[in-house]
Amino acid sequence: MKTDQIVLYMHAGSGNHGCEAIVNGLCGLLPAPALLMSTRAEEDRRYSLGPLFGGRIEQERSVEQNLPVHVFYYAKKRFFRDPDCFMRYRYRAVCGENKSPLNISIGGDNYCYDNMLDRLFSANRIFHAQGGRTALYGCSIEPELLERPEILEDMGRYDLIVARESVTWQALLDAGVKEKVYLCPDPAFLMQREELPLPEGWAEGNMLGLNVSPMILDNERKAGVTMENYRALIGHVLADTDLRVALIPHVVWESSDDRKPIQRLYQEFAHTGRVIVLPDASAPQLKGYISRCRMFIGARTHATIAAYSSCVPTLTVGYSVKARGIAADLFGTDKDYVIPVQGLGRRDELSAAFDWLLQREDRIRAHLEEKMPDYQARAASGRKLIEKVWEKS
Repeated sequence: MKTDQIVLYMHAGSGNHGCEAIVNGLCGLLPAPALLMSTRAEEDRRYSLGPLFGGRIEQERSVEQNLPVHVFYYAKKRFFRDPDCFMRYRYRAVCGENKSPLNISIGGDNYCYDNMLDRLFSANRIFHAQGGRTALYGCSIEPELLERPEILEDMGRYDLIVARESVTWQALLDAGVKEKVYLCPDPAFLMQREELPLPEGWAEGNMLGLNVSPMILDNERKAGVTMENYRALIGHVLADTDLRVALIPHVVWESSDDRKPIQRLYQEFAHTGRVIVLPDASAPQLKGYISRCRMFIGARTHATIAAYSSCVPTLTVGYSVKARGIAADLFGTDKDYVIPVQGLGRRDELSAAFDWLLQREDRIRAHLEEKMPDYQARAASGRKLIEKVWEKS
């Protein structure tokens, strides 16, 4: 039998508040109740997805953490040539009698990571094998990855692909994936903010929000240059403006915890009394803080989406297609709006970018205020795309 619910899958957990923001925004676009498959279900229940989904969050079964099961399925995969047995075990809750007519892969930039590809391919195959449809929603894919035949083959299986920015959308078209491909802004642009009381040390209307992540540190080409730029930027802001600085973490996983580089920066500038660190919070609560910043500079994509969607003048310290594509869609160009971390060479480049932002602050805010209603309406139009696939399921 088929259930009457939609399955959301390839969700990594809400400790990455970008993942949380995608699912939070996507919920409002769904024409039917949804079950969320998660690698970190307890984590999701602690943040905003708990109230949204209630009891409809399902923990993926782990093959790797159960040695007898791992050995059994490894043997089955190798000797019985069953490449999808791992994923059928992992997703047992939504296979067989519990199958869903529509299964939506949480897009993001999952296809940009080699260690994710086998799982993406396998899940797409098993949902189709049991008669379901699949959608890849809100994705960013580096154009050169679409030269790989195995990725192109997988794209062909989806019944709907929604790119969240035009660079990916155009790359899909250029690669020959032309049917069922649409352009629609990231659903996180639709996430509502939740405003908590402002912390001690917050100067309302005069805060520069800063986010830094281990991810951009891993992508720099000159060792240490990113943190040098953040230090120089904070020093410049404190010396030459009356702004205060709020350091805002957006991912708190042990393997990639924004709080680690943020604490290093805070310890250097705490004595000034003009730099604060925000605690971990849900994605809507973090958006509530970011929305009350005067300006924002961020490394995490969904921290910058929280700022853009709140019409806060923003710069992205980026490393991938998603940063370039989103900025270009909003401003007509990514030049000056995105600082590629791979290109950082001098310690003053982020400070110069901040000066550029400060000089154009009012103009950029006005542009976002004019642009955002239509941009968010386009994000909301994704509901019609999902409804069409749902009705055919």
